[in-house]
Amino acid sequence: HNMLLALLLPFLCFLSPASAGKLLVIPMEGSHWLSMKEVLAELSKRGHEIVVVAPDNKMLIDSSDFYDMKTYPVPFKKEDMKGLLHSFIQKQFSEDPFLIRFWSTLKDLKASAAMFESSCRSLLYNKELMKSIAESNFDAVFTDPMYPCGQILALHFSIPSVFFLRHIPCAIDVHAAQSPDPPSYVPRTFSQNTDHMTFPQRVKNFLISLSESFSCSIAFSPFEALASEFLGRPITMTQLVSHGSVWLKRIDFVFEYPMPIMPNMVFIGGINCAKKKVLSE
Repeated sequence: HNMLLALLLPFLCFLSPASAGKLLVIPMEGSHWLSMKEVLAELSKRGHEIVVVAPDNKMLIDSSDFYDMKTYPVPFKKEDMKGLLHSFIQKQFSEDPFLIRFWSTLKDLKASAAMFESSCRSLLYNKELMKSIAESNFDAVFTDPMYPCGQILALHFSIPSVFFLRHIPCAIDVHAAQSPDPPSYVPRTFSQNTDHMTFPQRVKNFLISLSESFSCSIAFSPFEALASEFLGRPITMTQLVSHGSVWLKRIDFVFEYPMPIMPNMVFIGGINCAKKKVLSE
């Protein structure tokens, strides 16, 4: 051991300390961006070079002096995106019966899938921007895989990806990470069940889980088709997400149902609550 150390020491002296990295950021529009921006500010302070790529009709995604912004044209207006987001928000607080909420949410999912796929297609087939990304030699892609365009780019350029997410509908993130997800125990979206269920609630939960493959195929099949076309091989949303190198999950066991986690997952729940604001009466 001593002899090996003596041989290694001269070489270690010539190694430079860890240098700053170059980060390509493909964000998700809306509230997802607000939390992500705080992380980018901190990464910038630590000397990392950051490039944010966003559509030119962006709403909350804004320019800043701590990252470079590159935009690309998309074939729809900002008003279309705003209308879609407001519709989604209203559905979250709706007290309509399950089936009504389910079908109206499906309608919104179909519209948003078409819009986000169109945005992603505009980026992937923007030759000038793709050439710029290829020449920049990024160390990692930082993205929210709910909008899997960043992950398509990561696979295309063979760059490691860092995910920043809460969860993906239909437990796609759970399946991608090969975690267990038994419908008898894990409450499904819209079920309004807790993790303590009666037998009829478990049956309802199971039936909702059967419907998820149908609803998520509507939401994500446009991306699967685009990814398969662009990468030149058939690929599903679950397979796309399974390539994530590091998962930063904006959840916490204080509020979430406990689940197994993989070694490359880091829980960062409450990251957007760091700045305390005094509430009015």
